[in-house]
Amino acid sequence: MATATGAPAKDRAGALNGSTVISAIKAAGVSHVLAVPDLHTCDGLLTPIAADPDLTLIRACKEDECLGIAAGLSYGNKRAVILIQYTGMLYAMNAIRAVAVSYKQPIVLMVGLLGKEEGLAPQKSKRLGIRVIEPMLDLMGVPHHLIETDDDAPMIAPAIKQTYEQSFPVGLLIGRSPTRS
Repeated sequence: MATATGAPAKDRAGALNGSTVISAIKAAGVSHVLAVPDLHTCDGLLTPIAADPDLTLIRACKEDECLGIAAGLSYGNKRAVILIQYTGMLYAMNAIRAVAVSYKQPIVLMVGLLGKEEGLAPQKSKRLGIRVIEPMLDLMGVPHHLIETDDDAPMIAPAIKQTYEQSFPVGLLIGRSPTRS
């Protein structure tokens, strides 16, 4: 049995569809996506977001720039999601600490875990960078959610809404490359 994309159904089981993630962020009232392009989410998320008339895509050069832009948008009553790779999150840790945590800004970090082994918890990864993401967020008191399949997507909108209600950051860790649907 094959799906509409031609992939065998068993190979698509447990997939994370980019359209599901995009629908969830729209349901949370997000109007802007700030991104430093990454391989993990590019095909399934970034490309469709760029073509979506309901979302404004702002491409940044560096991940820490996204935090200031997102904070500024929140002052204008606009909701934003920052779409970056885990390596970029590591690069931007000081900005995350200062802008998001210390100044209690509603920052949504959607972090692609490029190279995370399927079915393995991030802290069990062979890749040091992936292994340290959750403990670093925990140390700063930043709640986070692992999003690996469409079954996890219902966590996205409530997490974003709570972030803006409580004016505090959240991490949405994308554990597998989203597919185009």
